[in-house]
Amino acid sequence: MGAKLTLQQTLSTKVSMQAVGSTLRRAATAASFAARCSGPANASRVVLWESRRHASLNPLNWVRETLSVSKREKNTEEELEAARKADATQGQGSIFDAVTETVEGEEGLVTKKYTHHKYSTANFKISHRKLNMLGRQISGKPIDSAILQMMFSEKRASKRIKSMLVVAKDHATSLKGLDDKRLVVAEAWVTKGPKQLKRIEPKGRGRTGIRIHPDSRLHVILKEGKTVEEVKAAERRRKLKRIVSAGVVREDVPLRNPNPAWAW
Repeated sequence: MGAKLTLQQTLSTKVSMQAVGSTLRRAATAASFAARCSGPANASRVVLWESRRHASLNPLNWVRETLSVSKREKNTEEELEAARKADATQGQGSIFDAVTETVEGEEGLVTKKYTHHKYSTANFKISHRKLNMLGRQISGKPIDSAILQMMFSEKRASKRIKSMLVVAKDHATSLKGLDDKRLVVAEAWVTKGPKQLKRIEPKGRGRTGIRIHPDSRLHVILKEGKTVEEVKAAERRRKLKRIVSAGVVREDVPLRNPNPAWAW
């Protein structure tokens, strides 16, 4: 019985000492803060600091401040426009605020008008000289004619270029609204790849050289041009204009390909 009472007294003594220790620490902290402050309002500052310190430790206040619903005021159009102009003058404007050519759609929606579509193949292992031959073959032709040329070409890279032209035609018609019947390969050029593999090439008499495995890519630009029928009609009008009919009355036109009077 005496041992139990001694244990209870020891526990109560420890609890009281802990409470006294915490009270002393608070008093020492408040006294040091008051000593640092100067002026007639030191006591009020101590009280305010203590209240803020204890209030900040309350988790319920933090949850209430974080999850509380607040109403956000919506800016007017005038304020938004003024903010955009201020950002533009400081050089911090968005790229989406750039002025682009737009047209009115059928339903009054503003859509961008595209005039061309650029596309290219990926870098693959081929010489830029060999690939440039295929680029010259399709340059200036209608898109369907260029695809047909690549279908029947015997070059190894023709299949890759044919796939690229088909994808470029689909993107130009579906994404940019260009007329697929008037699409023409306006430009086609070749560029070298960023990396060229270099390997050792053995030669005669114990010597070695460096063999370069090049890679390149083909770029095209599709634009709306004349159709095949329009090109044929223009060529027919040009040829008909050169024909000079033999009429009764002499036509006042210069002679074409005049020959000398005597030719042996």
